[in-house]
Amino acid sequence: MAVPNFQTVMLPLLAFTADGEEHKLKDAVERLSEQLHLSDVDRAEMLPSGSQTLIHNRIAWASTYMRKAGLLESTRRGHFRITSRGKEVLASNPAEISVKFLRQYPEFVAFHDSGRNASPSDTVVAESPAAETETPEESLESAVEKLRAELATDVISRVKGCSPEFFERLVVTLLLKMGYGGSRADAGRAIGKSGDGGIDGIIDEDRLGLDSIYLQAKRWEGSVGRPEIQKFVGALHGQRARKGVFITTSSFTSDAIEYAGRVENRLVLIDGRRLADLMIDFGVGVSIVATYEIKKLDGDFFEEE
Repeated sequence: MAVPNFQTVMLPLLAFTADGEEHKLKDAVERLSEQLHLSDVDRAEMLPSGSQTLIHNRIAWASTYMRKAGLLESTRRGHFRITSRGKEVLASNPAEISVKFLRQYPEFVAFHDSGRNASPSDTVVAESPAAETETPEESLESAVEKLRAELATDVISRVKGCSPEFFERLVVTLLLKMGYGGSRADAGRAIGKSGDGGIDGIIDEDRLGLDSIYLQAKRWEGSVGRPEIQKFVGALHGQRARKGVFITTSSFTSDAIEYAGRVENRLVLIDGRRLADLMIDFGVGVSIVATYEIKKLDGDFFEEE
């Protein structure tokens, strides 16, 4: 089954602590993963940032929410146990434990609503499906992913509207940011100067020029098919080149992708979306609007000798 949302794991987590003993979060993740019959793939699923597994994140937040409601208590770093209130909840045999259930406790309401103004818009946010199923990290990362997708669409739209000369300069800038090409002067001479059998340019793989990468950089409206890739591969063979990169503002057909994966040359295809992602990752054509720091408690600071 898929990894359940953090509210769904609240009741199983509380039941896991029913023995009144101290439990480690890591052990809870392992036990609940077994109870929920999660596959190895499910257990390995990560947050979009890759910082933590999804199941660990959701169980950790289920623990946090129930601690704020007084059903669990922290005993030491990464450890917790059930409280008398938690035992009373289990004895009442609830069908589920959710954010709505926890809001019967004033201390949880104070935690859950902290930082919010009592405005209608905040009420809508609090009751939205995402707010009810996603952990704070998931909501934040989902918002970041959405903003990034919108930015990528805007970036590639602007690139398609630029001149071929500008596109070549853009490729130079991006490759330099990625560590290729040596100096800007070297890269500038390499791109757009070859004109040899389908090769738009040659750029050094590293600053020492130990190997070369042959380039095809084309703005394109329709999907790039296998014939175009075959022409490029033929040009690589003519130069006895081992590595090539085909960059386009559009996409590649499945035949083109399959063919590129079978040729002897090391061939990388970069479509419009990947080009936009690389531009975003390396800061080409985009700027930072705001930066937010996410901090967590430093448990080591509070350790007493």
